[in-house]
Amino acid sequence: MGEVCKHIEAIQEVKVADELVCEDCRKVDGWWVHLRTCQTCGATLCCDSSPAKHMTRHFHRTGHPVASSAEPGENWLWCYVDEVFVESSNG
Repeated sequence: MGEVCKHIEAIQEVKVADELVCEDCRKVDGWWVHLRTCQTCGATLCCDSSPAKHMTRHFHRTGHPVASSAEPGENWLWCYVDEVFVESSNG
């Protein structure tokens, strides 16, 4: 419970796409369960419950540490490095 994300400073103001889709799944005619948005570059990609796990792949490829839920009504962040959820104070 006392764990804290040490990567909050990596969070940028990102613009979420108007149409919520996994950018990488769309390229290969794939499908997703839930979407996440990278808080460093704004990429919207699928979660680990999705077959391709594109957001986790994005983290490993780029090192961008924090993603948020892109699902309506959800307001949380996940830090891949520290492996902790962080409550978002936005929206």
